[in-house]
Amino acid sequence: MPPVLATINGVVLKVAVAPGDRVAPGDELVVVESMKMEIPVVAEATGRVEAVLCAEGETVREGEPLLLIGGA
Repeated sequence: MPPVLATINGVVLKVAVAPGDRVAPGDELVVVESMKMEIPVVAEATGRVEAVLCAEGETVREGEPLLLIGGA
């Protein structure tokens, strides 16, 4: 599976998953704050979190990888 990417420039407000967690479509993975708005990044497929590539408080850019999710 391709990495989960940031959809907007901002600051990581919350990382809701950890390596090894199972996720399903629609599950909240990360919340990015941009221009005082909270933008959730959600899973698009079922899988298991292989790696978290961001941390709370970190600034991310649109298109930057946030997580790696492997197949179910």
